[in-house]
Amino acid sequence: MARAVLGQPEESELKRVIGRKVLLLFVVGDILGAGIYALVGQVAGEVGGAIWLPFLVAFVLASLTATAYAELVGKYPKASGAALYTHKAFGLPFVTFMVAFTVMMSGVTSASAAARAFGGRYLAEFITLPVIVGALAFLALVTLVNLAGISESIKVNVVLTAIEAFGLLVIVVIGIWALIQGDGEPARALEFHPQNGAILGVLGGTALAFYALLGFEDSVNLAEEAKHPQADFPRALFGGLVFAAVVYLAVAFTATMLVDTKTLESSTGPLLEVVKVAGLSFPPKLFALIALLAVGNTALINMIMASRLVYGMAREGIVPSVLGKVAPVRATPWTAILFTVAVAVVLVSTGDVGGLADTTVLLLLLVFALVNVCVLLLRRDPVEHAHFRAPSWMPALGAIVCLLLASPLTGRDAEVYVRAATLIVIGAALWLVNYLFTRYRSGRLPH
Repeated sequence: MARAVLGQPEESELKRVIGRKVLLLFVVGDILGAGIYALVGQVAGEVGGAIWLPFLVAFVLASLTATAYAELVGKYPKASGAALYTHKAFGLPFVTFMVAFTVMMSGVTSASAAARAFGGRYLAEFITLPVIVGALAFLALVTLVNLAGISESIKVNVVLTAIEAFGLLVIVVIGIWALIQGDGEPARALEFHPQNGAILGVLGGTALAFYALLGFEDSVNLAEEAKHPQADFPRALFGGLVFAAVVYLAVAFTATMLVDTKTLESSTGPLLEVVKVAGLSFPPKLFALIALLAVGNTALINMIMASRLVYGMAREGIVPSVLGKVAPVRATPWTAILFTVAVAVVLVSTGDVGGLADTTVLLLLLVFALVNVCVLLLRRDPVEHAHFRAPSWMPALGAIVCLLLASPLTGRDAEVYVRAATLIVIGAALWLVNYLFTRYRSGRLPH
């Protein structure tokens, strides 16, 4: 209360500084990151030359769940996102904690995957370093930006979004020029050679492509820092998804037209392979730098999301209150930021890019399925202010689709399920420890 008297914000307050345009850029920046720059080759390995097909299917399916988030963030514009919706729908502290922990871990695993990708083919254009060294140094830089404040972090995001969008525009222009000049093999974009059959091949490719379309989950956790969340979030969510889908389809078509499937599949920097064979000259080192910044943007946005989610949980009393402390000058949740980066360091030291990305998708698909159910259950809890309302069939179908993509039918490696299950078990153990400690402090357990 002393800070309030002095005119400074109280610890539980975040600043509403994010406008509609910046929010849209945040969504676009999160989507146009590591996914398209790093996973095009892996998607090609699932379906052959028709890389665009899984991205198109992933966009349609992601839009179903986006309608649920658009409705819920308008009703409850708070920082906790999916955890808040689960709490209001079910009122079960354990379920709320597990959803919050799962979303937090998905953000950290995604940032960790981006950090590992930072040390791959793109970085090799400049310097050869052990991947772990580059990844950890990269995480340290991301943490400093996050600690600087949400305004500073968003400004960095805006710059990086413009840079990564420019890199993808370069690929699109290369594709247009190739078509004009008659270069490449456009027919390859229609070649469909799935490794596990047509249906399973598309499912497997879609599950991978889904990683590149997860930005709306991150943006929801900035609801408490948006100026007009009810009006701005639906536009930002759907606008960002549509923009990303158009760019992704053009990039996927260009990549498969100019580079054979085997080369794309084996490269950790598939879009760099496109630049190197293009008839329209563009400096490979410059494009590698753009790709590194794009991957960095993904990590920054995910670490912002994860730290804000931990802050939200602490404010709701789900985790120890120490994780909800806000720096008095920068107004950033500094203890939550340090906690999430500590988890990321462990993951970066023990995982690889593909496994961490697939783990991210699996964790979020489970959360998405539950959020789609929550939006229907919470129709019984009307609010006085106006907000977006999703057609009921869309979240219902979205829940079914998410469970399908999370199933073993996609051909996902068993180790991904083991890693995800391990993280969930760790979360359950943390909840139990916090529960017992809280009861002990209140005198409800024997001393």
